[in-house]
Amino acid sequence: MSDLTPQSDAPTPTTDKITQAARETIYLCNFRVSVDGEWLCLRELNDISLTPDPEPAHEDPKDPIAIERLNLMNMAKLSIKGLIESALNLGRTLDSDYAPLQQFFVVMEHCLKHGLKSKKTFLGQNKSFWGPLELVEKLTPEAGEITASVKDLPGLKTPLGRGRAWLRLALMQKKLSDYMKTIINRKDLLSEFYEPNALMMEEEGAVIAGLLVGLNVIDANLCMKGEDLDSQVGVIDFSMYLKDGAHSSKSTEGDGQITAILDQKNYVEELNRHLSASVNNLQAKVDALEKSNTKLTEELAVANNRIITLQEDLERVKEESSYFVESSRKASRADGTANGQVLGETRKQLKEETQLRLDVEKELEVQIGMKQEMELSMKMLEKDICEKHDALVELRQQLDELRTLNHELSVKSQSSETGAKQKSDIISRLEEKTNQMGSIIKQLESSENDMAKQARSLNTAAGKLLQRQQ
Repeated sequence: MSDLTPQSDAPTPTTDKITQAARETIYLCNFRVSVDGEWLCLRELNDISLTPDPEPAHEDPKDPIAIERLNLMNMAKLSIKGLIESALNLGRTLDSDYAPLQQFFVVMEHCLKHGLKSKKTFLGQNKSFWGPLELVEKLTPEAGEITASVKDLPGLKTPLGRGRAWLRLALMQKKLSDYMKTIINRKDLLSEFYEPNALMMEEEGAVIAGLLVGLNVIDANLCMKGEDLDSQVGVIDFSMYLKDGAHSSKSTEGDGQITAILDQKNYVEELNRHLSASVNNLQAKVDALEKSNTKLTEELAVANNRIITLQEDLERVKEESSYFVESSRKASRADGTANGQVLGETRKQLKEETQLRLDVEKELEVQIGMKQEMELSMKMLEKDICEKHDALVELRQQLDELRTLNHELSVKSQSSETGAKQKSDIISRLEEKTNQMGSIIKQLESSENDMAKQARSLNTAAGKLLQRQQ
């Protein structure tokens, strides 16, 4: 590519202009690529014409630095536009492995390095854009958190790695545009780090800062632990932006298929979340039933102890009453002419003991009835708990099946061509599972209603029993 930029000595006719344009440039879609030093210059062409493109009045058409700034600005436009469109079509949070996002950081790194002054150190000359980014902390106190986080990150040993980490954190915070505008407005501070004709010192830097506002609609979740930011090589991949029509149509169709599969995956995940919530609700109900079962068991044990105590009191009253009857009979036989007052007191005591015995017998009958009702309710609760447990086990099995289907969908999303044929089968299976889950939930609700009716019937029966005893 060393002979891509020959110089013409004199003006030529129209045919000579065509030949000169073919020798000077390579036309790739709407861009002109040429080599100047270590930079790959990429300029956007409005149309292919026989007349040269008009240059801005303030720029020298042969100034390579101006061409570099314009090319970097155009690449930033392409990178930001492609990142926003692909992220909106994808419809999810971006991660570190997303190729357009990686290319955006590479382009931003080249923009920040343009016209950077070299600092002489013991190891030689060093160019790093970490110094200008540190200025943001002084101009905007909100950026102090990002700078502190970058300095605390383990594994970052070079200023280049810290600068790359700063760009990623600012994008996640959705403040990259604001921070860039803040630093570009202070050219008196930037002059310490950049040459006068650098991109950050010219109007192209302000244009890029304005374009970065569109990135606020993107959600990114970037994990920088374990990522080697110090030794990464930032190379711009022009193949992502220079594509022919056929390839773009195929990629569009493939993106549509991937989007459809991702929609199905999101639907399955949402269904999975609903099923998990229903399982959790059923588990909570089972726990509540187990707690009530434990409470009823304790009450039943207390009632049994109370019944045993009442039975012992009844036996004691029977023995005392029989003793008093025998003693009264013996006294009446031994002394027929005994004092009537003593006999009256004995009869009165006997009457009291008899009344006490009747009260104890009634209390015993009430406790026995309550014990029977508790045993019946315990059996019904145990039966309902068993049914709930079986339903919970079945729901967990169906949840595992849905998770396996979710895993299959995630695998099929990587091969979109084969995944499109299996969507109908997966949808039918999901609908069947949904119908089964609906029927199971209805059965559970009907069982709960039956339990409530049985509980009300038990309460009415207990009330009637108490009324009869009274």
